[in-house]
Amino acid sequence: MSGQSLLVPGELSPTRSVPGNIRRPEYVGRPSPKPYTGPEVQTPETIEAMRVAGRIAAQAMAEAAKLIAPGVTTDELDKVAHAYMCDHGAYPSTLGYRGFPKSLCTSLNEVICHGIPDSTVLRDGDIINLDVTAYIGGVHGDNNATYLVGAVDEESRLLVERTRESLNRAIKAVKPGRQINIIGRVIESYAKRFGYGVVRDFTGHGINSSFHSGLIIPHYDSPQATTVMQPGMTFTIEPMLTLGTHEYDMWDDGWTVVTKDRKRTAQFEHTLVVTETGAEILTLP
Repeated sequence: MSGQSLLVPGELSPTRSVPGNIRRPEYVGRPSPKPYTGPEVQTPETIEAMRVAGRIAAQAMAEAAKLIAPGVTTDELDKVAHAYMCDHGAYPSTLGYRGFPKSLCTSLNEVICHGIPDSTVLRDGDIINLDVTAYIGGVHGDNNATYLVGAVDEESRLLVERTRESLNRAIKAVKPGRQINIIGRVIESYAKRFGYGVVRDFTGHGINSSFHSGLIIPHYDSPQATTVMQPGMTFTIEPMLTLGTHEYDMWDDGWTVVTKDRKRTAQFEHTLVVTETGAEILTLP
């Protein structure tokens, strides 16, 4: 694995503004969102709105990813994604969610998830996950991907490639009538072939008008995940695989989650809707 030094928190830039004409999620300005009490199966109108939100989120992530290179700060990536979403009439869902201060998550190297963009400078050999969610039309679209920064060592490159493949395999396992735990079973069995850890305490989730509806999508074979998939259900799958342990520590910021052994980790995510025959990805640029 790369011999990069471990990350430390950087300096935060001022909060970015969102034009006043852009609709905010209900949780903005509040300590936490209202509990979701609606259905997990969505109407065709809601699903169509989620296609719009998903496309914007995917394209905002792609635009930010164009900047990824040694010497670029994670705050610069946040600036690009923020501007893209606002320019397309969408609110950056993470901005103000439970107090999160930025418009996407940037998780580098040993950061499992929820890294906060700041003055941290990307280095040659890093890997970085961008996690972008857009809110428009009253619904959210959520996606993430891990990118290589410059020349990355083979062990890290394979981790990224195989984490992407674990998501692809999980999506193929989505079928109406199957229990949710088939998703985690597919991911965990694939990850075990390479000795990877599978993060257990951070999961996929239901998503619709709510950022996190309460439906949980584990990435390991959980006997509790017995909910049966039905056409029209919308949720994310977002496996987090590690080169070592699945256990974690959290920084004092209350957001940044790092592997306990500080080994590297990768993640990929799509928002999906269950169809009559499988799954449709809603977060494609």
